[in-house]
Amino acid sequence: MELKTIEEKIRYCNSLTDYSRRETIPVKVGDLIIGGDNPIVVQSMTTVDTMDTQGSIDQAIRMIESGCELVRITAPSIKEAENLRKIKEGLRERGYRTPLVADIHFTPNAAEVAAQIVEKVRVNPGNYADKKKFEVLEYTDASYQAELERIRERFLPLVKICKANGTAMRIGTNHGSLSDRIMSRYGDTPLGMVESALEFLRICEDERFHDIVISMKSSNTQVMVQAYRLLVQKLDEGGFKPYPLHLGVTEAGDGEDGRVKSAVGIGALLEDGLGDTVRVSLTEDPEFESPVVKTLIDRYLHRPEKSGILPLDSYPLDPFSYTKRKTVEVGNFGGGNVPRVLTDISRLEQLEPKELKGTGHFYLPELDKWKMNDQGCDYLYSGSKPVPFMLPNGVKEIVDYEVWIGHSDKKNSYPAISPEVLSEKRELHPEVNFLFLACEQVEDAVPLLTNSHPLVIVLATDKDHQMQALRRAFVTLIQAGIELPVVSKVTYAEKDTEKTTLYAATDVGGLLIDGLGDGILIGLDRLKLDQRQELLDQVKLHNSVSFGVLQAARTRMSKTEYISCPSCGRTLFDLQETTAMIRKRTDHLKGVKIGIMGCIVNGPGEMADADYGYVGSGKGKITLYKGKEVVKRAVPSERAVDELIEIIRQDGQWIEPEASEHHH
Repeated sequence: MELKTIEEKIRYCNSLTDYSRRETIPVKVGDLIIGGDNPIVVQSMTTVDTMDTQGSIDQAIRMIESGCELVRITAPSIKEAENLRKIKEGLRERGYRTPLVADIHFTPNAAEVAAQIVEKVRVNPGNYADKKKFEVLEYTDASYQAELERIRERFLPLVKICKANGTAMRIGTNHGSLSDRIMSRYGDTPLGMVESALEFLRICEDERFHDIVISMKSSNTQVMVQAYRLLVQKLDEGGFKPYPLHLGVTEAGDGEDGRVKSAVGIGALLEDGLGDTVRVSLTEDPEFESPVVKTLIDRYLHRPEKSGILPLDSYPLDPFSYTKRKTVEVGNFGGGNVPRVLTDISRLEQLEPKELKGTGHFYLPELDKWKMNDQGCDYLYSGSKPVPFMLPNGVKEIVDYEVWIGHSDKKNSYPAISPEVLSEKRELHPEVNFLFLACEQVEDAVPLLTNSHPLVIVLATDKDHQMQALRRAFVTLIQAGIELPVVSKVTYAEKDTEKTTLYAATDVGGLLIDGLGDGILIGLDRLKLDQRQELLDQVKLHNSVSFGVLQAARTRMSKTEYISCPSCGRTLFDLQETTAMIRKRTDHLKGVKIGIMGCIVNGPGEMADADYGYVGSGKGKITLYKGKEVVKRAVPSERAVDELIEIIRQDGQWIEPEASEHHH
């Protein structure tokens, strides 16, 4: 692949090696300013029915108390839009000046009312003026132009109202709700998402209205990251103003999975200095969203701009489309293999069989057998403390070179080596050796490497800028023509579950999205821990987060994926309970994607890549989908999960759960 010089190719971020925030115009939203050189703004969305004035006020206050600086409320029709006034007054009476955002999907008239009441309105270009029928339409340039004129007529009144009232606007494209017109010309692509927003932006710019924030959300982290990068590039190329960006991954789900998936997409962009306001969409109560956003963005408060990493003058990757780095196969790494999980247990002396539980491998003493769950790691890194018992089939051990040399069983364990072992041409394992390298040593190590060596490189850095340092090292290897598999190793100093989860997802997930990495290792080296139980808890966390990151970056599906929206005032059933119920009955279906949507706004489209869908369609009624096809309508909710399973069964994707499975 030819190397592109940076200038001609990448204008979506200031630097690929230093931490530098993109400069944007400031946009005023009430007392708040998004963009400019202001801190990144935390926002979230209420889930109470908008007509429940007191409930909405109380929930908004809980959100504000948890760190939310901008509260979004759905306004699906005029009556809700008008009720925003009461909610706003109630908040002001109680001393809260937090700006409100009205969320509008299909109803321009509701947007026009809301824009005169609240500080900001969000419109979705895919369904503001377009009806979505999933039809493939043929457009001539003339008929396409006529469509644009029609949109202009629908949209112009809102622009004028916003301008007159000092109301800001978010143009928020959703991957899943692109209009048939955009789909017919651009397909279901990041470019289609960008173009969808630019059509609306051109109308605003013609009216000299610039108080605009833009978002490119998707529930597919790869599509989402590519769309935001492309948006920045296209704004620049098209001579638009540098508008602030609102970052988010739609329908991320709940718990650890929802956090990992959000961080993979949002973190990858924050690392490159993109993003001025962030929303994390969890299927949990909204007051749990803001602290997650805070943890993600506070990481950059103390990040020095200069990283000390060698700058790049050319770049071999295309940031706008996914290509996996070309690798040779070494053992079960690289080539056509999924990325591998290496779990660090190197700080545990005299390990006992039952202590491997956290790595997904369970010892059953009464049967003297091993069982593995869907998060059984591939390799254990035991360093200088080899495991004192025979490992279960399916998991391999990596030990330090000095231990390996004296090991009685050199075949079933693999050595962790330094560059010295290579340069001194010492004995190696015939199949796989793990070369542990600091990112900063890669340049010097290149002359020692050939693609025929049985080597897997494990890259690590002690810089704050872990993702940039790793990416820079990958580029060095690509430019040198080295195609050996690489494992990204990251380490964190705090034993904080949320930080470890979000940081690892950012640092390793951001690389996987660009096709970089054949494995993940979250190291124990920086943690200041002495208690054995604390170490075991970290091992379990690291193992679980590793699988989660590979799944969220769409590189290794090891568990059922749930694409579920955070509920909002439009939701027709209790999403959290329903998600939990569907999970309980389907979470043994590996790699199956199930969309669970509260209503049709983000319906079949937002589930763009779900295999099956469960969507609220009326009080107590559910519509079931296979892909984008409706299979059953108006199913009573008490029967809906059974019917969903029936559809999966008829499709040949159903497996009976094991009776003895105890979910851990």
